[in-house]
Amino acid sequence: MKVAVLTENTACRPGIGHEHGLSLYIESCGSKILFDFGQSDLFLANAGALGIDLAKVDFGVLSHGHYDHGGGIRAFLMVNSRAPVYLGGAAFEKHYNAARKNIGLNEDLKAEERLIPLGEEYQAAPGIRIFHCNDRKTVIPIEPFGLSVLKENAFIPEDFRHEQYLEITEAGKKILFSGCSHKGILNIAEWTKPDVLIGGFHLMKVALDDEGKKKLKDIAERLLSGHTRYYTCHCTGNLQYDYLKQIMGDRLNYLSAGTEVNI
Repeated sequence: MKVAVLTENTACRPGIGHEHGLSLYIESCGSKILFDFGQSDLFLANAGALGIDLAKVDFGVLSHGHYDHGGGIRAFLMVNSRAPVYLGGAAFEKHYNAARKNIGLNEDLKAEERLIPLGEEYQAAPGIRIFHCNDRKTVIPIEPFGLSVLKENAFIPEDFRHEQYLEITEAGKKILFSGCSHKGILNIAEWTKPDVLIGGFHLMKVALDDEGKKKLKDIAERLLSGHTRYYTCHCTGNLQYDYLKQIMGDRLNYLSAGTEVNI
């Protein structure tokens, strides 16, 4: 499996741009996949710099309905004339941050015929499935992080029902892609038990005071209790990653824009 990071908060080499967002290019099981689209069309330029032809992508997957993951969808549809984009059924709900700023998708995208809303699980190709975990029993409570959904003129704390995951089984290994892990990285790791987990951990707002370090240490130790290797990025937070890395060692690595890895 080849994974190339097209958009992320940081960049690892000259000539590669970065922004608050995420977009990953994946080659596996005979398919070419775009997982998330960043917040702009920056991923197109970075793909070009990496020699990746996005017109050949077979399908796209949107992890959840936030602008920093879906802002580049229209740009992708313009350079790729055939690939469907799979998104969660609640992706177009009205999503807001703690400051009541709209952080959802452009509603004009609803008219795009190649955007395919999914239910509980979808087999996109042999060895490749897309699914949500909305009905799973949680290991730790799901935190809304001040995020909300506007329903019937009321702001309701997020339960992240629009979040979905991409799982690829190749050469006897199960690799899971999670955009932001809003449902809790410990929950997701326990629910899926992958060999490799790639995605943001949504820990960037955890303070590095004594209480925050205790929380991060607990997360790191619980992640280490399984067999999974982790590649993280985006919303994990740079300082939070550095602290986790001290504990997790070579079981945890960071993916910046421009990074290419073979798994």
